[in-house]
Amino acid sequence: MELWFTEQHSDNVRFSIRIDRHIESVQSDFQKIDVFQTTEFGKMLVIDGYIMLTEKDEFIYHEMITHVPMAVNPNIKKVLVIGAGDGGTVRELTRYNNIEKIDMVEIDKKVVDICKDLIPQTSCKLNDKKVNLFFEDGLKFVKTKKSEYDLIIVDSTDPVGPGLELFSKEFYENCFNALTSDGILVNQHESPYYTNDAMAMQKAHKKIKTVFPIAKVYQAHIPTYGSGHWLFGFASKKYDPIIDLHEDLWNSIGLITNYYNTKLHKGSFAIPNYVKTLLGNA
Repeated sequence: MELWFTEQHSDNVRFSIRIDRHIESVQSDFQKIDVFQTTEFGKMLVIDGYIMLTEKDEFIYHEMITHVPMAVNPNIKKVLVIGAGDGGTVRELTRYNNIEKIDMVEIDKKVVDICKDLIPQTSCKLNDKKVNLFFEDGLKFVKTKKSEYDLIIVDSTDPVGPGLELFSKEFYENCFNALTSDGILVNQHESPYYTNDAMAMQKAHKKIKTVFPIAKVYQAHIPTYGSGHWLFGFASKKYDPIIDLHEDLWNSIGLITNYYNTKLHKGSFAIPNYVKTLLGNA
């Protein structure tokens, strides 16, 4: 008998992946967490019916949400990561020797525990000496911080359930206040393709633009995310992601990556016209 996992991308589109077995299923205080072993993509983390990562393509998301801001300001020392319970974003950050502190705030400890146990590919650096784990509400946590972080990465679920507050104007204002005078905010920015996803993307962009003087959007192709066309937000008090790119300095570090490079960095901000229109109408 064949077993398939199906995610609903829209009212008219479904995306299915063949699975070998259902490894774990837990209902936490916040959400339903599942881990599957798939034939094509390795282990797959699913939350509330939506794919969070697969072992085969997670590197795309985690490299793009991390290395883009680090190449713009290679002197970042203190980082706050909100969400990211799978650990992939932290894994990429720990590769930088100049980073002194990584505070990671995840509302659901069960996500971290499950990923530590079952998906070591992404969670392997969560016990690094630079990393401080906080299991609490990211909105409340960031509200208590003033001019503390050089970089904030919002690696959240979609704007439903526990992830909803991480798309509010109040949250973005609190992030602005928690950043240093040259701080950068990067967030997963949803897909521009299907109508509901595009509306969520527009709302987030509109709110960020009212808070940060620099607010840009860049893109990546992630095969297992809705439509495969995924956006990230880059907001800053000072730095432009293209003008202030330290291409030679980042390349001199010698990090080996599977997706990100500085040429792609520049190209990722060259977004399609239909996305420009959506952003302009936000």
